[in-house]
Order: sequence, then structure tokens, then C-alpha cells
Amino acid sequence: MRPTIVLLLMAFRLSAQGTDRDKPPETPPLAPYKLPAVREAKLRNGLAVMLVEDGRFPLVTLRIGFRAGSRFDPPQSPGLSETVASLLKSGTASRPARQIAEELAAIGGTLDASSGLDSLTVSGSVLAEHTQRLLDIAADVVRNASFPQEEIDLRKQNRLQELEHQLSQSEVLASQKLNAVVFGAHPYSRTLPTRQSIQSIKREDLAGFRDSLLVSSNATLILIGAIPPEQRALAMIRERLESWPGKPIASAEPPKIPSPARTITLIDRPGSAQVDVMIGHVSVNRNHPDHFPLLVGNTILGGGASSRLFLNIREKQGFAYQVGSHHGALKDSGLLSVTTQVREEVLEPALKAVLAEMDRIVKEPVAKEELSGAKNLLNGMFVMLMTSQNGLAAQLASLKLNDVRNDYLEQYVTRVRSVEPELIQKTAAKYMSTAEASIVVVGDASKIGGIVEKFGKVAIEKAQ
Repeated sequence: MRPTIVLLLMAFRLSAQGTDRDKPPETPPLAPYKLPAVREAKLRNGLAVMLVEDGRFPLVTLRIGFRAGSRFDPPQSPGLSETVASLLKSGTASRPARQIAEELAAIGGTLDASSGLDSLTVSGSVLAEHTQRLLDIAADVVRNASFPQEEIDLRKQNRLQELEHQLSQSEVLASQKLNAVVFGAHPYSRTLPTRQSIQSIKREDLAGFRDSLLVSSNATLILIGAIPPEQRALAMIRERLESWPGKPIASAEPPKIPSPARTITLIDRPGSAQVDVMIGHVSVNRNHPDHFPLLVGNTILGGGASSRLFLNIREKQGFAYQVGSHHGALKDSGLLSVTTQVREEVLEPALKAVLAEMDRIVKEPVAKEELSGAKNLLNGMFVMLMTSQNGLAAQLASLKLNDVRNDYLEQYVTRVRSVEPELIQKTAAKYMSTAEASIVVVGDASKIGGIVEKFGKVAIEKAQ
């Protein structure tokens, strides 16, 4: 055998002897995310504009965001914002719905609208060569939506059917009740319309919402992709949108979110085949110093297949197929929630185990490897999200509409990496404490009522 080959084999054996094959290789920390150049401007009518050049593909992504989500629905009209969003493409003064669809199809473009708790967003994409035509359609839709009566009637009919289906889902009932308990009189407590509010919506309600909130001074326009140079792009936008009237937006201070307190609500759903459990606690927005420690702590508790809840409740004890936790940051605050679905016969040990995991992250420091894994997961998912035009556009719109600084994105990786075990414990004590958590259980009260009462005083409600 040649000497060179012998040396190579010896080196391979020595290398193999020094490798622990029971441990996965360590993932090196990701470099901080570098935000592409964001050119910002404001038109004379108050419209905020953000431009990001991305020439990797001949595509352009568009966002027009408004501070006009469901929190702005009148108390007697929950669902108004979502109805406006769903009907924006149903026709304008110059384009009937069919023409809008045909024009979008002709350029291979997309244009959709959606409403969340804090904002209403119009989003679309198109080949770069058709950017102006997409902007023409989007500008017409947000400025001149006409809400034809026949489209309103059809929307009501369809939404009532959708609502009936939603209210037949136990997880929807649990989520709806948890928001109501945690947020009290604050508009965040309203997650669904009612049958009455759907039926009572009139065209003038939709037009009034459009005229008061879908205005230039309440909007941010984002264009990302193979766009023209800055001045040409701004000229293109001004031509279509600078005549769009702006007006002051009336701002009313929302009701105060109640202080967290331990409550247990059992929603009686006779004949339910399973039990849905949701545990929640008011949390924080992205500007709050506790946001990043809570983000990491939530990932350890229930954010994925390597989390404590998943490994214990599902993998080890087999109580549930799905279990997890989520920290949702909103403009005014946020919600930390734990969710699972279990069989009636394991409800008691499963609920005890979930609460024990919430208490454990408060009482015990997180291990180094567990913390490192959670940080790598969060940062990896974030960087992947930010590689797409759609992901970046969504993030920029969300930051702008929720008054979060752009450098949140560039600081994300570093701030996640800087979270230490003692900070997770301190934060978990504020937002994961079972002593102040709201618990919602949905199931057959005749079978599980006695079990739920073992955890404290229970308020029983009938399913809608």
C-alpha cells in the first residue's frame, strides 16, 4: 500500500475516534441580519413610502398598510374591518370586480386584502415590467372601492356560513373566550363578528370606514424588488397617489387592559369528542424590553418540536397530538398562550403537566444547550423569512404600522443571542405564571366539570 494512502487512512481513523456521534454538530451563531437600504419618503398628502431595491429576481412586491384593523371596529359592529378588506376588490367607480380580476390576470399579478387586530393590509406582487399597472389597480382599489350592494349581500351570506363553521370548532371557542378574558373591554378581546353584526352591516358603514381610515395620512406604501431608481419610483407613486386626500385621524384611548388574574372558564359543549385547553396571559409589544426574553422563553416552553411541552406532553406522556405555546406581540400589548387538545380521560394529568411546565420555566434556570437550541431556531427562522420579498415587506409594514423602529430587524439576531437564563426566569415570572393565568377549557361539562373544578373556582358557560 502506498505511504500516502496509509497516512490518509490513519488520519481518518484518528478523526473518527475523536468524534462523538451521539451529539449533533454544533451550529455556529448566525451573523447579525443586515437590512437592505430602505429609502423612505412622505408625500405632501401624508402618505409614507418605503422603497427597497432587490434585483435578484424580476419581481416586485407591494404593500399598502393602514392602521385600520378590527380594533377600530365600532363596538356594535365587530367584523366591519374584515368586511371592508374582503370587498375592496369587488369594484370601484371605474372598474367592476370582473375587470379588476381580468387586469390582474393579464399581467400575472396578485392583489389581496386582509384585516388583523391592528391593521388592514393590501398586498400584491407582479413581474417588474408591470409594476405601474399593478400600482394603478391597487391605487384605484384603496381610493375608490364602491362596495356594490350585490357583493355586500353575497359577502354577508357567505360570512354567516363561515361563522357557523367557526363556532362549531372547539378551538375557536377557546381562543375567542381567552381573548375576551385576558383583554377585557379592550378591542383586542373581539376576535370574531357576531351573527347580528354581520346581518346589520350596511353599505354606508363600509364607505364610512373607508373614508375615515383608508386615507393617505393613515397609510404606508412599500415597494420591494426590481423597482426603478428612487426618484423615478417616487414620481410613479406621486402620479397615482399624491392627489389622494389626507385627513387627521381621530384617536381615542382604548380601555385599559385588566391586570392578569387566575380565572378558569369551562365552555360546555355537550357531546364533544375531545377537550380543548387554552391558557393565556397578557404579554408585551415589540418595543418592550421583555419582548426578546419572552420570545426565547416561549420557544423553550412550547415553540416547536424540540420544546418542553412537545417533548413532555406529546412525546413522553402521550397526552396530546398537538401542544405548544405562542407569544403574539400586538401594538398595545401581546398575548402569551398555551394550547392543547386532549382526551377526556387524560384531562387531569395533562393539565397538571402543562401547568407544571409553565411553573418549571419560572423556577429553574434554562440549561445551556436548551437555550442555545432555542436561539438558533429563532434566528434561523428569522433569517429565512427575511430572504424573501414578501417576508421583508410584511415585516416592514408591521413595524411601521405598530410604531416599531426599523432597527428592530437588524438587532433581532443579536438581541435573541444576548438573552441569558436568569432573564428568561425573570420574564417568565411576569408572563407565564400559573398563579395569574387565565384557563379556558372547552368540552362536555357533564363529564369533565368535576375534573376542572379541582384546579380552582370555575365559571361555566354554554357554547354559542
